[in-house]
Amino acid sequence: MHLGELQLTSPAFEHGGRIPDAHTTNGQDVSPELSWTGAPPETRQFALICHDPDAPLTDGFTHWVLYGIPGDVTSLPEGGGGEYLQGTTDFGAQQFNGPAPPPGHGTHHYFFHLYALSGEVDAPAGLTRTELLEKIDPLILVQARLVGTYDR
Repeated sequence: MHLGELQLTSPAFEHGGRIPDAHTTNGQDVSPELSWTGAPPETRQFALICHDPDAPLTDGFTHWVLYGIPGDVTSLPEGGGGEYLQGTTDFGAQQFNGPAPPPGHGTHHYFFHLYALSGEVDAPAGLTRTELLEKIDPLILVQARLVGTYDR
């Protein structure tokens, strides 16, 4: 774990709070606005992953893989991220796919992981979560996470 001063927040929900329907498959399915502070000055790029470890699959379910975010960027607007490299989600798409837990499966936790990187990700768009994590592991300076919840 690379802990530091990096903080990730969203005006759409508080850490541990419920993700609004607008950011789920029950709503407009747009990514929430995100912002961050406290990145080390040597940050060259950021990478972002949204993952649901509560999904009834062996390794959970990935909802967003985003990378190639320049080191001077400190936020993403609602529905943003399309100008950066999109990885492949477990939906098979290269975009944000919001929470969609199975009905009656209880509350799921959606971890938005932000990684400050010391270098650039040398890869084209389309990486999976696992592929991205393998690429960035030696580059991670610090990381932050924001957790939202959702159920149907």
